[in-house]
Amino acid sequence: MANLKEIRNRITSIKSTMQITSAMKMVSAAKLKKAQDAITAMRPYSSKLTELLQNLSATLDSDAGGVYSSQREVSKVLLVVVTSNRGLCGGFNSSITKEVIKTVNEKYSNVDVDLFAIGKKGGDVLSKQFNIVASRNDIFDDLTFDNVAVIAEKLMSLFAEGTYDKIEILYNQFKNAATQIPQVEQFLPIKPIEGGDESAVNSDYIFEPSKEEIVEALIPKSLKTQLYKALRDSFASEHGARMTAMHKATDNATELRDELLLTYNKARQAAITNEILEIVGGAEALNN
Repeated sequence: MANLKEIRNRITSIKSTMQITSAMKMVSAAKLKKAQDAITAMRPYSSKLTELLQNLSATLDSDAGGVYSSQREVSKVLLVVVTSNRGLCGGFNSSITKEVIKTVNEKYSNVDVDLFAIGKKGGDVLSKQFNIVASRNDIFDDLTFDNVAVIAEKLMSLFAEGTYDKIEILYNQFKNAATQIPQVEQFLPIKPIEGGDESAVNSDYIFEPSKEEIVEALIPKSLKTQLYKALRDSFASEHGARMTAMHKATDNATELRDELLLTYNKARQAAITNEILEIVGGAEALNN
């Protein structure tokens, strides 16, 4: 009977776990819908703004393009690492920490690398191996363009002052609820368009005022939008990963509960059979 009690306790514990994981799945599913709609609506605007800025920058010399377009020898790099503040989201955070280590080892093994952590989980893990110069774990509590713009301005200032020669963003790009793709995206200096045809660029637009003035006004907005999009992507990816992880956890708990119920019923039947055999044996002994 002690064995039966132990199995009953395990079944009760697993049922409680199922309730928690099922509730977390529903919460993440609700948040995912809103986050997915936000990033889906934002991507075309962000993509077109970046394309326009790259096209304009391709027709200007480095001086006219401003300090944010200046390409210089890379001796110090800042990686902006975007993870989550909470766990229970599968491999969401570990995929980014692995990507950071891979990027440093393969691309920046001979230069100084600092990290700017956005999200508690990534900062906690990577602080053991890298220098975390700053962190913003509160940004996901109120993820708005204005709040992200403050971070973007800080990064722009660090690059303009020459503190860092290159800044990259590492985050999970949202594809669907089950798939998140780790991305390493150059933030500064502004990446020039690849294979651009200058004559084609010139024929597409009529500029008023000059290209230089337009670029100067567009660059800050484009960089802020780029960072905001990355955080929105990561936010949607987090809820997708957590929903998937909690769905799998609920399924696994259901399967384990069913197995334990079967074990419990078998043990209970065996105990009843033994009791019946003992009663029959005792009755026969009395008759003899």
